[in-house]
Amino acid sequence: MNGSSSGTHNAAYDSTVGFQAETVHNSTVNFVHPDASPQEKYRVGVRLLEDGIPSRARETITDAIVHGHDNAEVRFHWVLAMLSTRAYHDLNAEEIQRMHRASRLVPSYEEGEWKDALRITFELLAMLSTADGDTELVLERLRALSPHQREAILRHLDLVLTGGLKDSLWAESRELAEADRFGNDRVHRIWAYFEPDPIGPRALPPRPSTAAAAQAAFPVRAGLFVISSTILWVTALVADPAEAVIELLVVLGAGLAATHFGRQWWYQDRQPNTTTEPHVPHMRDPAPTGDGFTDRVRHSFDHYFAIRAPHGFAPHEWLGYTVHVRNALAAEIALLYRENRIGVDRVNWLIRHLAEDARDRHNSGILFDQRRNQTPAMAKALSVVALIALGITALSVFGTALSGIDGSGVLLTVLAAVGVVWSGREATSSWLEVRREEHRLVRETQEYHERLTARQVAYGNWKSFLDTTRPSELEMETWLTCDKTLFIDEALRHYQLTWRDLITHTILLTPARPYKRGRARRGPWRYSRYSFRLFLVTQDGVREISSEIDFTDAKRGNEQRSNYRFEALSSVQVTENSHTGYDLELILTNGPARNIRVKDADAHQLAPDESSQEIAEINLSAAGFIHTFRLLEGIAADGKGWIERNNPNNLPSFHTAD
Repeated sequence: MNGSSSGTHNAAYDSTVGFQAETVHNSTVNFVHPDASPQEKYRVGVRLLEDGIPSRARETITDAIVHGHDNAEVRFHWVLAMLSTRAYHDLNAEEIQRMHRASRLVPSYEEGEWKDALRITFELLAMLSTADGDTELVLERLRALSPHQREAILRHLDLVLTGGLKDSLWAESRELAEADRFGNDRVHRIWAYFEPDPIGPRALPPRPSTAAAAQAAFPVRAGLFVISSTILWVTALVADPAEAVIELLVVLGAGLAATHFGRQWWYQDRQPNTTTEPHVPHMRDPAPTGDGFTDRVRHSFDHYFAIRAPHGFAPHEWLGYTVHVRNALAAEIALLYRENRIGVDRVNWLIRHLAEDARDRHNSGILFDQRRNQTPAMAKALSVVALIALGITALSVFGTALSGIDGSGVLLTVLAAVGVVWSGREATSSWLEVRREEHRLVRETQEYHERLTARQVAYGNWKSFLDTTRPSELEMETWLTCDKTLFIDEALRHYQLTWRDLITHTILLTPARPYKRGRARRGPWRYSRYSFRLFLVTQDGVREISSEIDFTDAKRGNEQRSNYRFEALSSVQVTENSHTGYDLELILTNGPARNIRVKDADAHQLAPDESSQEIAEINLSAAGFIHTFRLLEGIAADGKGWIERNNPNNLPSFHTAD
């Protein structure tokens, strides 16, 4: 990219032109090779857990355990994966049995920090059935763990820990969220996550030579010229040898001079003038003029040329001044990148570079020159003089030849002169055409390599900047978790509730239009704008709070609140459509049904090695949909009886004593 890094950074903020397509980063961080070792599977499972994909983390870490990699550290992350984004009652009977078997394995592991963390995790779970009991000893041991272990427990057991235990830990969770919410330069980096991976640089290759016909005709025309001129010169030599020799020397000199000085002039006159004749690329298929991609390319050129106007130009003045340049460049880009499913957002880096290049060339005074070498006036004058001398001498030669013959020889001389004039003109035209095409091919090849090299440099600079700026999955998940924590804390403060007052809670994350979205391969969609919908379940009923949040700066707006009794929630339905996505419908007895778009369809954005079912499950889990649906479905089915069925006192306890 031209300019400083700060200029490049600013360019990123105006990189959204028109429609913003979805972005899928071709990341292999969370990819598990079929032949991977159990240790590698475990490491990938931990990354999946940290990146907010617990469903795949459970499978991957379980696979590592099955293949023999089992210790306190592995079991600790396995337990977190089992409970992440889930309440205890979301586990099925088999999963609960596996959790109990794991708790009985704790004494067999080697002593160390990971065994301590695993033991404390199970002790926290054991306290669910005694929410009002003495928790201080366990909390002290929890706080004695390393910050990384403690934060992992608080984050992944969020829906499991309740009551007085959660009250004791909530202040720490809130402080961590406030500290990390804008960490790692969030505000200036999130945009890069939704920026699509740029498509590689391309440039139009030189046009094929069009001189094949001229090249084929040149030998015949040159041969006829040689024969005709030989006859004419021999005739002139017979008539007046001295004068014919002088005329021959003059003709040769004038011809060479005309060729030398006139060739560059002739080439120049046949190069397109970009001020009035923009270069329209010549390829096998013409660029479509009315398709959506071409229109978006032109709109993008207008946008970037307007905001990259040189000093002294108003945007509309610069657009008018460069209309032919923009049209030519837009035609080129439309031809080079018109394959299916290539969005203009992946080419905006190149359009931005071309707009900056046009500005820089204007500032250098060469915007319309296009490397065209101007022929000096002296060369033009000498060329004209040489041509005049050549014509006069040729007439003199013809007169000399006629002066020495009579009768039938006159006809032969006239025919020879006509042959010289016609064949000379045609042979010269063919030769110049061949040389012009050779010259053009060399020039366009050089320009092609220069353009491609410049675009490769711009591409490398932009991609390097983008890769450096783009947040990791862990950073995105951390920021999102912080936003959720502080949103819940604000809701608790508004309703003057403590965790002791709550039976349970759930939060549903849905996209808020208009948004941009992106994801890593085999990862969940992340959105530039979210709608947070929090359900707080108390003895008196359900409190629902929703708010839209701009993920870039965490600013919230459009907040809504509603309260309803358990019996007011009559049913919960889910609609799945492969073309639109998942919709959650809440039907209340005292109001209209509410439709909530949980996620949009994404089948067309799948990589060849991705399963639509797997990606859908990952996205629904990341959105909190599975837990929310089970909670609301249970309340709609059982009403207040759901409370007793999910009473923490009815949960089985865990035993980890050595």
